[in-house]
Order: sequence, then C-alpha cells, then structure tokens
Amino acid sequence: MSGHLYIVTAPSGAGKTTLVRMLLENDSGIGLSISYTTRAPRTGEIDGREYRFTDPETFRGMVARGEFLEWAEVHGNYYGTSQLWIAAEMAAGRDVLLEIDWQGAQQVREHFPLAIGVFIMPPSMAELENRLTGRGTDSAAVIARRLAAAQDEMRHVPEFDYVIINDELQQALGDLLSVVRASRLRYENQRDRHSELFNDLLS
Repeated sequence: MSGHLYIVTAPSGAGKTTLVRMLLENDSGIGLSISYTTRAPRTGEIDGREYRFTDPETFRGMVARGEFLEWAEVHGNYYGTSQLWIAAEMAAGRDVLLEIDWQGAQQVREHFPLAIGVFIMPPSMAELENRLTGRGTDSAAVIARRLAAAQDEMRHVPEFDYVIINDELQQALGDLLSVVRASRLRYENQRDRHSELFNDLLS
C-alpha cells in the first residue's frame, strides 16, 4: 500500500509552520519532508530539522541533476524538495507531508496527481499583518512585501482540496487532523489496509 502525500501551503504569517508542527506531534504516522533552502537559518533553527541549509551553487547543481521533485525561488531564496526521499517513503507505505508554496504544489501535482492539498488562510489581512509584525524579525519594508505576496498567493486557493482558516489555533489543528483522518478512511485505503477483512466480509 502506497503512503499518502499531503501538501500544506499558506502565505507567510498564516500559521502554517505551527500547525504542521502540532499535526506531527499528534499523528506519528506522518513524516515531514525537510526541504533544502539557500536562505540563512533563523534563530533556533537547526540544519536537518527545519530545513537542510545549503548555498546557491550547490542548490543549482542539485537542480541540474534532477534531484528535486519541485523547487522555486521565494523572496530571493531557493527552496526544493528531495524527489528520491519522497518516493522511497511513499513506496514503503508511509505518509509524507510537504510544507511548500503554491508554485511547488503545482509541480508536485504533475508527479503525484492524487496528492491532498491543504491551504491555510489567515482570518483577515489585518490579523496577518499583526502576526508578521509580532514576530519582530522583519523590517516594515519586508512585511509590506510579504503582505503583497500573501494576496497573490491566496488567489491560488481554488487549486487546493481543503481550506482551513486559522483564526483559533486549536480549531484549525482539529480541522487539519480531520483532513488526514478522512483521507485514510477512503474506500481504497481501507480495502488495502484491511484486505483480509474485506475478503472475508465481502466474499
């Protein structure tokens, strides 16, 4: 039985990283794909945990060798997802989650059309601005660029299967867990997971 592939996308500040972390803490059956990036680590980030940090020259070499399932340039930095790791995990029957932008999601669907897409939205632009400002890590100019980018990103919401509005964190987490649980209860998944039971009951 092949594992599921979940794509979680959101504009910066919508709470995607927090929701993904909480999902993984609540569901040990999902493995997070660790993306490669050329951006500098933020305070507290560890190579191989949040991202695999590399330099632009190395990244471009990996692109040339076809090692990425998807890659994109976002806010002046490169991000990419390892194709070999994803394929091996899914072939082993393990679920994988990708935390990527809408451009990456489009590329992934070309290879995995059954991937389950989830878009995380903020409750309002005003709240998104409050969250970005509250980080205390970006200048006013950077925040303005991120807000403009967020509006462009959210125009791609119709491309996703599920939309979660992150107004109240625990409710949003419950919604995300529900998406994962429901996908595992699809007929074909239950049939493959419990083949002996199905053969016995439906024979």
